[in-house]
Amino acid sequence: MTDPRYTKLAKLLANYSTALKKGDRILLDMIDVPDEFTVELIRAARAAGATPFVETRHTRVGREQLLGMTEAQAADVRDLEMFRMKKMQAYVAIRGADNMNENSDVPSERVQLYSKIIRPVQDYRVNKTRWCVLRWPTPSMAQAAGMSTEAFENLYFDVCTMDYARMARAMTPLEKLMKQTDRVHLKSPGTDLTFSIKGIGAKKCEGTRNIPDGEVFSCPVKDSVNGTIQFNTPTLYSGTKFENVKLELNDGKIVNATSNNTKRLNEILDTDAGARYIGEFSLGFNPHILSPMCDILFDEKIAGSLHFTPGQAYEDCGNGNKSAIHWDMVLIQRKEWGGGEVWFDGELIRKDGIFLTKELKPLNPQNLK
Repeated sequence: MTDPRYTKLAKLLANYSTALKKGDRILLDMIDVPDEFTVELIRAARAAGATPFVETRHTRVGREQLLGMTEAQAADVRDLEMFRMKKMQAYVAIRGADNMNENSDVPSERVQLYSKIIRPVQDYRVNKTRWCVLRWPTPSMAQAAGMSTEAFENLYFDVCTMDYARMARAMTPLEKLMKQTDRVHLKSPGTDLTFSIKGIGAKKCEGTRNIPDGEVFSCPVKDSVNGTIQFNTPTLYSGTKFENVKLELNDGKIVNATSNNTKRLNEILDTDAGARYIGEFSLGFNPHILSPMCDILFDEKIAGSLHFTPGQAYEDCGNGNKSAIHWDMVLIQRKEWGGGEVWFDGELIRKDGIFLTKELKPLNPQNLK
C-alpha cells in the first residue's frame, strides 16, 4: 500500500509548486529516491495533464563519473542536458543520498571543472522553467540531523506538506520592506557586517521553488559589503563538511576566509572571480525547522536564521555576480544560538530571531505553526 504522505507530497509538487497544466512537459530528476515515490509523482503529473519524463540517478554512480570527468565529456553532458531542458516547461529534482559525504574525496578541480561547464543548464532551468528542488529523507540525513530515521521522516513530511499558501501571505510585508530598504546591518557574536540592498528588490519563497521553504531573499549591491560574518552552523559543499566558517569582506570581496578546513574552503572560493563576491542575502523563518541538519535546503529556512551566499546571483533580485558556485552559509540568531540583530535603515527589525514590528510578527514561529 502506498504511503499516503507520498501521495500528498506528489500532489503538492504537481499542483502547487510547479502548477502543472495540460500540455506541459516536466522532467523528474530523481536521485536515490524510492521508486514508489517516483511512481506517485508520475501519476500526479499525468493527473494534471502533463507529460512526465524521468531521470533516475544514484550518488555513488555520480561520484564515479566525476572522478574521471574530462572537459570534453562535461561539455557533451552540458549539450545533452541543455537540449532536454529546453523541451521542458517544468522541472522537479528530488535528491536523496545514502551517504551525504559520497563526493568528499572527489578532487576539487574535478568538481570545479564540471560545475563551470554545466552552469548554463542550471541557469536555463532556474530562469526558464517552473522548477522545484527538494531532498528525500534518508538514514544519512537523519544521522546528520541527530535524529532517528522515523523521527526525521515525520519531520520531513510535516515540513514539506505544511500550508505554504498561508505562509506566503505572511511573507508579503517582509518582501515589501526589503524592496524599500537601502542599508542592512547584521550583528551577532563574531559578526558585524554592513551592506546595501538598494534597488536590488526582494522575493518571497513560498514552496514554489524549494520545499521545504520559508525565506525572503535579496542580494547585496556587489561592492557594498564590509565587515565580518561568523557562521554558527555546519555547511556541506561537494561532499566536504565545513564548520566555524568566518568571512571578512572589503568592498564586497571576501579577503579572508577561515574554517575547520581553511585550505579546502579557499580552494572553492578560488573557483573563479565571482566566488569571492556575494550572490544572495536572505532571512529564514520556517517554524518547523529549528536545528541544522547539514542540508542547505533545510538549514537555510531555519526559524530565526539568515544566510549569506558567496557566488552566483539569481537573475531575480541579483547584483549581476557570475560564478560556478552558489554557496549558502547559515547564521542562526535565536537566543539559544548566541542571539543577534538585523537592522534595516537604522531600524531594528529582528532581534534574537524574533521579528519586532507589527507587520512582521506573523512570521514568528508561534504564528506560522
